[in-house]
Amino acid sequence: MFQDVQLVIFNLAKEEYGLPIGKVQEINRVAAVTKLPHTPEFMEGIINLRGRVIPVLDLRKRFGLDAREHDDSTRIMVTDVSGQTVGLIVDAVHEVVTIKGSGIEPSPPTFILEAQYIEGIGKMEGRLVILLNIDRIMSSQETIQLKQSVQAG
Repeated sequence: MFQDVQLVIFNLAKEEYGLPIGKVQEINRVAAVTKLPHTPEFMEGIINLRGRVIPVLDLRKRFGLDAREHDDSTRIMVTDVSGQTVGLIVDAVHEVVTIKGSGIEPSPPTFILEAQYIEGIGKMEGRLVILLNIDRIMSSQETIQLKQSVQAG
């Protein structure tokens, strides 16, 4: 059902998540983020990335997790979300791994609310990795609002 996939593994709280490596453009330390008014709570603001202004989202806030101070491990993963470059703040980025398709299961039906952006659960060496579908991380309305905020900023 699932194909083998190469993933960038990162942490939020105590859980491990994975994004397909093709969706991750680069990984950076957290830089100064400029706040924008009238944006969703999970949008931290914008950053200047080598002359490009990109929005930055806090995945902890997006997933309803407790806030945490940024530290030396905190990273911004620059990703492609539905054709738009977006930075995602995560607790730490650990490794790139390949998970065999046979080691991936669909997300359990108990995750009804989160299922929209959970692609599946990867099993590897006694660990469970939550596989994200980053293109579903925001609703179409939130995507429109994000684009408008960045253009206004």
